[in-house]
Order: sequence, then structure tokens, then C-alpha cells
Amino acid sequence: MQYHLFGRSGLRVSELFLGSMTFGEQGGVGAPPEECRRILDAYVDAGGTVVDTASNYRDGASEEILGELLVGRRDRMVVMSKYTVSRDRDDPNGGGNHRKNLRLSLERSLRRLRTDYLDVCWVHVWDRHTPVEETMRALDDEVRAGRVLYVGISDAPAWIVSRANTLAEWRGWCPFVGLQVPYSLLQRDLERDLLPMAEAYGMAVAAWGPLAGGILSGKYTRPGGPRAHTRIDPTSLSDHQRSVAVEVQAVADEIGASASQVAIAWTRARSPAIHPIVGARHVDQLIDNLGAIELVLPPDMMKRLEAAAPFDLGFPTTFIREITPWVFGAADPPAVTRARSEDGNGDPG
Repeated sequence: MQYHLFGRSGLRVSELFLGSMTFGEQGGVGAPPEECRRILDAYVDAGGTVVDTASNYRDGASEEILGELLVGRRDRMVVMSKYTVSRDRDDPNGGGNHRKNLRLSLERSLRRLRTDYLDVCWVHVWDRHTPVEETMRALDDEVRAGRVLYVGISDAPAWIVSRANTLAEWRGWCPFVGLQVPYSLLQRDLERDLLPMAEAYGMAVAAWGPLAGGILSGKYTRPGGPRAHTRIDPTSLSDHQRSVAVEVQAVADEIGASASQVAIAWTRARSPAIHPIVGARHVDQLIDNLGAIELVLPPDMMKRLEAAAPFDLGFPTTFIREITPWVFGAADPPAVTRARSEDGNGDPG
């Protein structure tokens, strides 16, 4: 396992993050505590250092189980949790990104996790009702108080993240250094605005769902089909989902890897900023996923996979690219870019 800086911070994180949404059996099929320990141990043995959870995962059981498992090794781990989702659906202030919910959600998460600080506190989802100024100032207060070291945001539009970080820059607040979003061959929306924005701001990207809910794991393409209690009904898959899964399996068979490893390796290869979040209900699933670290997909296979899952960037990106020759005329932007990189001083020519 290699380590990278978490965005524009000095925090070092492992290539793959461990997602603990499966920790606990509340609210659906998950992993019992003893299996969670085996999963965490296997991840740590492989060099993993980052565990991602949330205040609402498994009705809080994820944080509670993780807190127990981290006893004796908490400070060697990078512990991430999220707030936003309601603590009490009968309480008008039970959810959201406002200061009150942040304070109460964070206090509860720290108790469950048996720690006095979070390495990273994520805003779980954009709350359009709370002014972004309030959220950023409240998060900065928690950083200054030492209960949070860094902050990130999950599941939000690019424009709100950009505005939040601009406000933080102007007012001397702690900015978002991480972005958490879904990303896989079957969900490439990240490429439209969020990934370019994250790269421009130097943010780390924690990519959840790299296996698209298990569709790309090989369970739907292997002989005999998926195991019992699979989250997604095989009969509900679309023709597109099946065709992409089949191509992932074909590439995996050619290079002697698993479908999961291929899907995760593709996600990692798309940008140095991306850290896939891998989760599992069984330790053998996690061990297989960790094999993606050693897998480098050849360029021709990357193209095959992307051809099987085409993606339209849409307006305005596609439009701007199409009219670039008309806009610049003889000033060929690629030539200008090459000249700048060759000159070394930022000036073309």
C-alpha cells in the first residue's frame, strides 16, 4: 500500500479507503462484529490506514463497532465520519448542515467512536436550506477547538463546493480538502464538473461505489449467478449494466484478475486524486478488492472499458471543446500548453 497526501494537507492516507457502511447487521444485510474485526485486521495488515463511516450508518452501529475495534490503535488510523442526516426525524433541527446539528452529531459520533477527535469530518450531503457561510464557519470552529482536524464534503454540486472553498480562502477558515462522491464505470458523472473542480482545488477524491453496488464485482457474470441476499435483484439489471459487467469480466479473464480488481483499478487510474472506498460484508471480498492495488490496466484495456460505458460530458464542456478552433484560430491551445511546459517559466514560446 502506498500513501498520498490528503488533498492540500499534510495528512498522509493510504491508496484505498475502507468503507464501514457494512459494519453491523441493523437495517439490512451487513457484517456481524466478529467479521468486521477480520475485515479491519485484513485492511490494516495490507497497510491501510483510512476508515470511513457516518453517524447514520446502520443506525449508528457502524460507529459503535468501529470504536470498539479501534481500541489500542486509534491514533495510527485516519478516522472519517459524516454528519447531516437526521438524528431524530421528529425534531425539526434533527438534520441538516446547520451549527446545532453539527455540534450534536459530532458529539454523538465521538462518543460512539471512543475518541476525542475526527481526522476528517465530512458534510454528508448538501443542505440547500443552510447558508454555506454558516456551515463553513461552524466547521472551522470545530477545527479550532481540536475536535476535527480536516473537513470534506460529500454528495454536493461543484458550484457549492467551489463557493464554500472561496469563502474559506477569503475569511481564513479551514477549507474542504476532500470530496466524497460516487464513481464507477456505470456512474461517471464525476467527470463532468466535480473531478475537474477537485483537481483544480487540489482536493482528494474519495470515490464510493466503485463496484456500482456489486454489479461490476463479477457476481452477476460468474457461473451460477450471485449469492443469496444480494442487494440488487439480477432481473432488475438493464442491458447497459449487463454489457458493462460482461466487458469488465472479459478484461479480468484476459489479465488473470478478478472483475472487482479491474473495476477498482479503472477508477484509480482516472486521476491521481482518486481514492476508491472499498467495503465488504466478508473478509474474502475485501482481500480480493485489495488486489486492485497491484493492478495496472494497459491503455488498450482502459479504452475498451470506457468504450463499453460511454459518457457524454454534456454542455458546456463538449460545446467548448467543439468550438475551440473557432475561438482561438491560429493560437492553437495544445501548442501553447506544450510551449509552456517546455519553457519551464510559464511563458509560451
